[in-house]
Amino acid sequence: MNVSLYKVVPAEVWRSAEQEGLFRGSGIDLQDGFIHLSAADQVVETVARHFAGQKDLMLITIDGDKLGSALRWEPSRDAALFPHVYGVIPIEAVEKVDPLPLADDGTHRFPF
Repeated sequence: MNVSLYKVVPAEVWRSAEQEGLFRGSGIDLQDGFIHLSAADQVVETVARHFAGQKDLMLITIDGDKLGSALRWEPSRDAALFPHVYGVIPIEAVEKVDPLPLADDGTHRFPF
Protein backbone atom coordinates (compact mmCIF):
# COMPACT_ATOMS: atom_id res chain seq x y z
CA MET A 1 0.00 0.00 0.00
CA ASN A 2 1.45 3.34 -1.03
CA VAL A 3 0.89 6.11 1.52
CA SER A 4 1.73 9.51 0.04
CA LEU A 5 2.95 12.07 2.57
CA TYR A 6 3.89 15.69 2.02
CA LYS A 7 6.67 18.06 3.03
CA VAL A 8 6.80 21.75 2.15
CA VAL A 9 10.24 23.34 1.94
CA PRO A 10 11.86 26.40 0.41
CA ALA A 11 13.18 25.63 -3.09
CA GLU A 12 16.76 26.40 -2.04
CA VAL A 13 16.58 23.90 0.83
CA TRP A 14 15.21 21.23 -1.51
CA ARG A 15 17.98 21.81 -4.07
CA SER A 16 20.55 21.17 -1.33
CA ALA A 17 18.76 17.95 -0.32
CA GLU A 18 18.77 16.72 -3.91
CA GLN A 19 22.51 17.37 -4.18
CA GLU A 20 23.16 15.51 -0.93
CA GLY A 21 20.82 12.65 -1.84
CA LEU A 22 18.77 12.97 1.34
CA PHE A 23 16.67 15.43 3.29
CA ARG A 24 17.74 16.09 6.88
CA GLY A 25 14.96 18.57 7.69
CA SER A 26 14.89 22.32 7.94
CA GLY A 27 13.94 25.02 10.42
CA ILE A 28 11.45 23.61 12.88
CA ASP A 29 12.42 20.02 12.01
CA LEU A 30 15.98 20.56 13.19
CA GLN A 31 14.72 22.35 16.29
CA ASP A 32 12.19 19.62 17.19
CA GLY A 33 14.43 16.64 16.37
CA PHE A 34 12.18 15.10 13.74
CA ILE A 35 10.89 15.93 10.24
CA HIS A 36 7.31 17.20 10.17
CA LEU A 37 5.19 15.77 7.36
CA SER A 38 1.51 16.00 6.51
CA ALA A 39 -0.99 13.51 5.16
CA ALA A 40 -3.07 14.40 2.10
CA ASP A 41 -5.97 15.64 4.22
CA GLN A 42 -3.64 17.82 6.36
CA VAL A 43 -1.26 19.50 3.93
CA VAL A 44 -3.48 22.38 2.75
CA GLU A 45 -4.16 23.53 6.32
CA THR A 46 -0.50 23.05 7.27
CA VAL A 47 0.57 25.34 4.43
CA ALA A 48 -2.08 27.95 5.31
CA ARG A 49 -0.98 27.96 8.98
CA HIS A 50 2.80 27.79 8.63
CA PHE A 51 3.70 29.03 5.14
CA ALA A 52 1.12 31.75 4.40
CA GLY A 53 2.37 34.20 1.78
CA GLN A 54 5.77 32.52 1.38
CA LYS A 55 7.21 32.30 -2.13
CA ASP A 56 9.58 29.80 -3.72
CA LEU A 57 8.19 26.76 -1.93
CA MET A 58 8.27 23.16 -3.11
CA LEU A 59 5.71 20.46 -2.34
CA ILE A 60 7.53 17.16 -1.89
CA THR A 61 5.45 13.98 -2.21
CA ILE A 62 7.00 11.11 -0.28
CA ASP A 63 6.20 7.40 -0.34
CA GLY A 64 5.58 6.76 3.35
CA ASP A 65 6.11 3.03 2.86
CA LYS A 66 9.77 3.71 2.03
CA LEU A 67 10.44 5.42 5.36
CA GLY A 68 10.33 2.23 7.43
CA SER A 69 10.51 2.46 11.20
CA ALA A 70 11.69 6.10 11.03
CA LEU A 71 8.04 7.08 10.35
CA ARG A 72 5.81 7.57 13.37
CA TRP A 73 2.25 8.88 13.57
CA GLU A 74 1.96 11.17 16.58
CA PRO A 75 -0.70 13.52 17.98
CA SER A 76 -0.31 17.14 17.02
CA ARG A 77 -2.78 19.84 15.94
CA ASP A 78 -6.21 19.22 17.50
CA ALA A 79 -4.97 15.77 18.65
CA ALA A 80 -4.88 14.57 15.03
CA LEU A 81 -2.15 12.07 14.17
CA PHE A 82 0.59 13.56 11.99
CA PRO A 83 3.46 11.74 10.29
CA HIS A 84 6.89 12.48 11.73
CA VAL A 85 10.22 11.10 10.55
CA TYR A 86 12.93 10.40 13.10
CA GLY A 87 15.98 10.34 10.89
CA VAL A 88 16.51 11.44 7.28
CA ILE A 89 14.40 11.04 4.15
CA PRO A 90 16.32 9.40 1.30
CA ILE A 91 15.71 10.94 -2.12
CA GLU A 92 14.64 7.45 -3.29
CA ALA A 93 11.52 7.83 -1.10
CA VAL A 94 10.45 10.95 -3.04
CA GLU A 95 7.69 10.33 -5.57
CA LYS A 96 7.27 13.83 -6.93
CA VAL A 97 8.48 17.42 -6.50
CA ASP A 98 6.15 20.27 -7.46
CA PRO A 99 6.42 24.03 -7.15
CA LEU A 100 3.87 25.53 -4.76
CA PRO A 101 3.19 28.95 -6.31
CA LEU A 102 1.11 31.74 -4.84
CA ALA A 103 -2.18 32.59 -6.54
CA ASP A 104 -3.29 36.19 -7.06
CA ASP A 105 -5.27 36.00 -3.81
CA GLY A 106 -2.12 35.11 -1.83
CA THR A 107 -2.99 31.46 -1.22
CA HIS A 108 -0.88 28.60 -2.52
CA ARG A 109 -1.94 26.64 -5.61
CA PHE A 110 -1.65 22.90 -5.10
CA PRO A 111 -1.01 20.52 -8.00
CA PHE A 112 -3.94 18.30 -6.97
